[in-house]
Amino acid sequence: MTPRAVIIGPPGSGKSTVGPALAARLGLAFRDSDDDIVASAGKPITDIFAEEGEPAFRALEEEMVAKALAEHDGVLSLGGGAPITPGTRERLAGHTVIFLNVGMAAGVQRAGLSTARPLLAGVNPRATYKALLDARLPVYREVASFEIETDQLTPDEVVQAAVIGLTEISKEQP
Repeated sequence: MTPRAVIIGPPGSGKSTVGPALAARLGLAFRDSDDDIVASAGKPITDIFAEEGEPAFRALEEEMVAKALAEHDGVLSLGGGAPITPGTRERLAGHTVIFLNVGMAAGVQRAGLSTARPLLAGVNPRATYKALLDARLPVYREVASFEIETDQLTPDEVVQAAVIGLTEISKEQP
């Protein structure tokens, strides 16, 4: 079993909005690895970060992503930082990965820089967001099958672009 599509991208790129809409459009189930993490840990991600630290969170995230990649055959959305873990990057090889890219201005506006996003909390969240984008962009592109620039698109337009991309990929496969 393998997901039909895995969605990645930074906070504010639209993963939580586009993922379920794409799954519905394709007639498939939707799964979010962040929801799996919360269910497994029995507490919110912000609490995992605060109580156990980012390394513990990333280890649990890697475990939950591996499980979802093995079990789920619909649309799977990953947390924004999931691809930074080498084990997760390796596991994404061979999967159809859609990178929802967002520029800093749109990402900051959409993400809201709330404390619900532990890596964006701090003294200068805009600078933190820019550093996050700069660090993760090469990783996202490394694992992506294709990329969709979401800044100027509505969620429906992003879903349509994803469907077109998935159709093109299926034509290329033997």
